[in-house]
Amino acid sequence: MKMKRYILLMVIAVSVCSVAARNAFIADDLIGTWKYQISDVPPEYETGFLVFEQKDNKTVGYVEGGEKNEMQALTVDQGKVTFTTENGSGVFKYSFMQTGDTLTGIIGSQYGDFPIKAIRQPKK
Repeated sequence: MKMKRYILLMVIAVSVCSVAARNAFIADDLIGTWKYQISDVPPEYETGFLVFEQKDNKTVGYVEGGEKNEMQALTVDQGKVTFTTENGSGVFKYSFMQTGDTLTGIIGSQYGDFPIKAIRQPKK
């Protein structure tokens, strides 16, 4: 009976560690600079950078496209990345799916929804 209980505890411990490691891997895999391109917008808004960093065991970031806007409510879950930014033009809601070194998704705003694609830039 004790052996069954020991095996059950080991399986639970390994499962918990696997889930924690998977979540850390997904967030860490996002860290870096990503060059984005937005479709169907004026040329001055078409390109820029998404920068994801690790600070105090938390993934944070900013969008740099003309001006630097901090990401708010950033979440990363099973390859889905969401956050918002705010500036003088309004609130922008970003929603991406990550596939390797590519993020594809939509930016929602008061002006409509626009397709966006970002490619990870090589580390310097």
